[in-house]
Amino acid sequence: MKTLDQKIKEVSPARRKKIEDRAAQLLAEEMSLRELRRAHKLTQERIAETLGIGQDQVSRLEQRSDLLISTLRSYVEAMGGRLTLVAEFPDHKPVVLSGIAALGADSTPTPARARHAEVSAG
Repeated sequence: MKTLDQKIKEVSPARRKKIEDRAAQLLAEEMSLRELRRAHKLTQERIAETLGIGQDQVSRLEQRSDLLISTLRSYVEAMGGRLTLVAEFPDHKPVVLSGIAALGADSTPTPARARHAEVSAG
């Protein structure tokens, strides 16, 4: 009986790359906020500093199962990302939702929001 390592060595480099890419995609589809932060090699302290909150608040935020969209958007932006909401329905293509929590309380667009607005308008 062959070991997993032996089986992997028999796979072509192109096929192995395709398998590794798909595995990474599957892992990325299901990640907690904590795992996402760690994958970006960021500390709770760094996120807290960017958000202007305490590290203990970041810890609590990562443990919550129910967040405001604006809170989640801020957390993702603190990691350098952009939050996009997608609605999926059977027998329909996914739809990117726009206008939901698009601006913060101060209504000042961040660079990420400004880019998104330009892309949406263009």
